Amino acid sequence: MSFTIDMTGQVVLVTGGARGVGDGIVETFLRAGAEVEICGRSTPETLREVDGRQARFTSVDVREADQVVRWVEDIVERHGRLDVAVNNAGGAPYAGFRDASVRFHQKITDLNFMATVNVAHAAHRHLVDAGEGVLLNITSISARRPSPGTAVYGAAKAAVESLTTSLAVEWAPAVRVNAVSCGLVATPGSVDHYGDEEQAARVAATIPRGVFATPQEVGNACLMLASPLSSHITGAVLNVDGGGEWPAFLAHTPNS
Repeated sequence: MSFTIDMTGQVVLVTGGARGVGDGIVETFLRAGAEVEICGRSTPETLREVDGRQARFTSVDVREADQVVRWVEDIVERHGRLDVAVNNAGGAPYAGFRDASVRFHQKITDLNFMATVNVAHAAHRHLVDAGEGVLLNITSISARRPSPGTAVYGAAKAAVESLTTSLAVEWAPAVRVNAVSCGLVATPGSVDHYGDEEQAARVAATIPRGVFATPQEVGNACLMLASPLSSHITGAVLNVDGGGEWPAFLAHTPNS
């Protein structure tokens, strides 16, 4: 069955859109016809291209509010509008809470929470001007289950989900605000987290659907939430996780 969402004429920004999950989000919006703007701290070697069209990259540290403001204002100056802002930038290396420094935890918080605040704050008035603009925040399964080794990352993502529901009420009806909560996603960097193919297969077996998500599947969820099909959806956290994780007790029950 074929189904198409047309975003032609819409302007979409995606933080951290050059690789991983962000690349899948960018590809999805490009295929839908949107003009896509992305940012990162370092210039990527290649940019996603769809039918001869590319996202435009700008070097921005989203942890710095003044840089974010300049970037958003530049986007609006060039395009005349901003319709969708996707807060995707984030992540954290594995580090035990007590082993890492407080400064390390602050950096994780700045990237995974304050960067979202910075983009939302800078984009708000332009999303209002767009006529029901959309703010999308990418969060993680780590927000709602224990995340040993990435505890502050999980806490920051939980804060993003709380921010999402609050802004959805505060900004209604002018701006819709939703979040996409990612489970385990297959990206070029997955091997650093899940190991080789055999190890990754064992991890995938803990997911009810039996496979990792693709970045494009996360992008599809974002596209749906950004489209008029989701016109009455705001304040939601959409799980893109293949069913989450099998309850551990099932491995020890007679009928499992």
